[in-house]
Amino acid sequence: MRAPLAFISLALLLPVTVTAADDACPAPVAAAPSEIDTAALDAYIEKGLKDWQLPGLSVAVVQNGRPVYVKGFGVRALGAPQKVDAQTLFGMMSTTKAMTALAVAMLVDDGKLAWDDPVSKHLPGFALSDPFVTRDLKVRDLLTHNSGLGNTDLLWARGDLDSKQIIARLRDVPLSYSLRDGFAYQNVMYQVAGEVIEAAAGEGWEQVIQKRILTPLDMDRSRPTLAAMLAMRDGNVSRAYFEIDGRIRAIAESPVDAVPAAGAAWTTAADAAKWLGFLLNDGCAGGKRLVSSANFRALLKPQVMVPANEFYPTAKLTRPHWMSYGYGWFQQDYRGRFVAMHTGSMDGRTAIIGLMPDEHLGIAVFGNLDHAEFRHALLWKLFDVYTDAEPRDWSTEFLALYGGMKTEAKAMEAEQEKTRIAGTKPAHALADYTGRYLHKVYGDVVISRKGDALHIAFGPLPENAGTLRHWHYERFRVAFGDGRYGSSDVVFRTGADGRVAALRLFDDSSEAFEFVRETPP
Repeated sequence: MRAPLAFISLALLLPVTVTAADDACPAPVAAAPSEIDTAALDAYIEKGLKDWQLPGLSVAVVQNGRPVYVKGFGVRALGAPQKVDAQTLFGMMSTTKAMTALAVAMLVDDGKLAWDDPVSKHLPGFALSDPFVTRDLKVRDLLTHNSGLGNTDLLWARGDLDSKQIIARLRDVPLSYSLRDGFAYQNVMYQVAGEVIEAAAGEGWEQVIQKRILTPLDMDRSRPTLAAMLAMRDGNVSRAYFEIDGRIRAIAESPVDAVPAAGAAWTTAADAAKWLGFLLNDGCAGGKRLVSSANFRALLKPQVMVPANEFYPTAKLTRPHWMSYGYGWFQQDYRGRFVAMHTGSMDGRTAIIGLMPDEHLGIAVFGNLDHAEFRHALLWKLFDVYTDAEPRDWSTEFLALYGGMKTEAKAMEAEQEKTRIAGTKPAHALADYTGRYLHKVYGDVVISRKGDALHIAFGPLPENAGTLRHWHYERFRVAFGDGRYGSSDVVFRTGADGRVAALRLFDDSSEAFEFVRETPP
């Protein structure tokens, strides 16, 4: 298939790929870093923390081969005096995907993998629901979110499946679109890439990331997983926070260790500066090349176009002419320059890493409040500051943008409230709904009775359990866990025999799943 013209034009924005024969590390950048008003920048960030209610934040800026701004702001935990500093640990979440892609590139260099190897070559038991896609799926497809598989995050959100069990269940997931003919963000396929890394390297993804990336870059306080970070028994760790019912509350960590290649790593601003320096130096660190120039450049080469509804809402203000995805990186143009970037999000935490390679400029921002989008504002602010661009108050603009989105969501909830039909009741006695309901892919849902109410549990984690509140007829609502994500709908279905036969979970969303009631013995 011929490459779209957009891909050809995008390639012109990237540095020219050197040949394998000329893989020497580039000479140090001669240009001095930009002179900026650090006091004004400090004040901007301090104000941003207050405006976005962020407890703490750390930031790293690398320009022309040097860390030029590496700082912490705010506190590690509300109500405690310990300040965030450059050594405070934060989650990287999905910014870890760039490390997974880099590990693949390194194994391609080693001759243990090829970008176009069938996945089944390295994972013989791997299968998707379509045999053709299973045969044709290549290693590179695992990194570009266009495998045909829709969102499967419920598999690891259950909390009782390991990575191999999760991947084994993919064979029963119907594909949402044709292979390489769409874009749907996919965490589990990145974990498949992690399993490919393990098969090719002969050791686990965690060991590969530690040995091939973190250790050579002297990222001595970084760890590949939450478990490894906790094993450090380090006190300089930020606490996770979530706004629930209008109040900022501390929450327990939400592990990603079941799919670590998708987003489990932890780091600090000081270590992130080392990571940025490597990414801006063509894959070299300390004068030593860790990955070939050709395969390093492949990571930042646009691979697929990203539709607007799959990109960041910030594009409404940054107004890119194109949006794409490489290997572990979203990409766009900004003020005539190529930008590679990626966010990381997990309950209570945020991250963003951005590169402007032509300006030898890289930025990392980490925060400890769920989806506090000051990370985006600070990224673009720093890009402007360090390229001497016309200033914009991105924080104020993004507060309006995301505030408007929240207002729209609340208006939709209010409209939904109007659809409730008063005076109805369930068709069955509460005891008749109790039991175990099964889904071939997503496991079980258990409905039990507690007093005068029904209780639902999706897996063993308390955050996936809650009390069902009758809405109307056979529709109930539940606020799982501490209610951080609002309410979801559960609808029961009666079978031909007049008994409760199934339930639909998340019936109010585009991703509803039917669980069939287990037949009593």
